[in-house]
Amino acid sequence: MALDERDFFNSRNETRNDTLICPRCRRANEYPMRWVVRMKKDRLPPGADARDRALFEKLRDYMIRIDDNVVCKTCRTKFDIPSQHSMVFLQKGASPAAPAGTGSEEDEDARFNR
Repeated sequence: MALDERDFFNSRNETRNDTLICPRCRRANEYPMRWVVRMKKDRLPPGADARDRALFEKLRDYMIRIDDNVVCKTCRTKFDIPSQHSMVFLQKGASPAAPAGTGSEEDEDARFNR
């Protein structure tokens, strides 16, 4: 029997702040957003078959944003969070506080592919 994705990851909830601009009043504020951080387990769970082993080798740590919208702190209008950052892969060996693609190691082309 094939294993479920939950068997390969340890999950925890986390809250992080991000700066968003309200589309109505155009003011930038810090908003807390809830994320689920999924870190790959260090070893394969028991009962895995060959397909599960191949899948486990390809898996990466990632985060999924739970919140879809926030309320503006200035004008109290509810607005959607941009969806291009709803899932973020984490770099191997980096702390979960620094998602992949954030930092000075970015190249010029990668900035616009978010």
